[in-house]
Amino acid sequence: MCCVLSVIIPASNEAGYIGPCLESLFAAGPQQAEAVVVANGCRDNTAAIARSYAARAEAAGWNLIVLDLPEGGKPGALNAGDKAARGRMRAYLDADVRVSPPLIAQIIAALDRDLPTYASGRPLISRARSWVTRAYAGFWSRLPFAQSPAPGFGFFAVNAAGRARWGAFPGIISDDTFVRLQFSPHERIECPATYTWPMIEGFSALVRVRRRQDAGVAEIAQLYPGILAREAKPRLGVLGLARLALADPPGFATYAAVSLAVRLGRNSGWARGR
Repeated sequence: MCCVLSVIIPASNEAGYIGPCLESLFAAGPQQAEAVVVANGCRDNTAAIARSYAARAEAAGWNLIVLDLPEGGKPGALNAGDKAARGRMRAYLDADVRVSPPLIAQIIAALDRDLPTYASGRPLISRARSWVTRAYAGFWSRLPFAQSPAPGFGFFAVNAAGRARWGAFPGIISDDTFVRLQFSPHERIECPATYTWPMIEGFSALVRVRRRQDAGVAEIAQLYPGILAREAKPRLGVLGLARLALADPPGFATYAAVSLAVRLGRNSGWARGR
């Protein structure tokens, strides 16, 4: 089968998520595409569950590759997936994300050009179980970054010319920010189809992940001076923040409490994004 798009899925202890993730991909039907699952450092049966989808992938017109790496680490998993992939277009999908059926075809169409191009879908945040995460997510989703075109958290894709913008994935915290900022705003496309991304549950977990996210942005600013200028997100300002706070007081209070806890605490290292 000719392969146009490779969807690379790094997965560490994602036994509860990798099945629905693959099912959402294969629901797109035949796309001249392949899924490359890179189980890395798993202590569960993520790889075995992924391999069990081989027949379903074939029936849907997809190829499925499953790698099982003994060592953990997302950058290494992304690089291993890139080496195994055959598609000239590359998509990078978190194992806990579900894409809507039309998205893959829209991504392929958006990337079918010679100019370097980055594409993603329209992100939707899954309804959280805890009230604190629901409140935080509701406010966070109204902030400039979440409202900017193709923010790409959890899922992003590039064409061959775009993939040539960088070599191997560096060993940094925020791979999605690193890739997105290889592209100017006019080179980034948000497809209308959606994908669903879960936010981590609970106050302490939100603080831990937010601290990691802030550390990732600071790391990129230090290692790649000037690259953050490509973000081009609108400034919120005091008045804009006040309007959001008045529109959603519980969400603002939760977001402010998480932000304060982040400032008062210390970075404790890697934390899962949900």
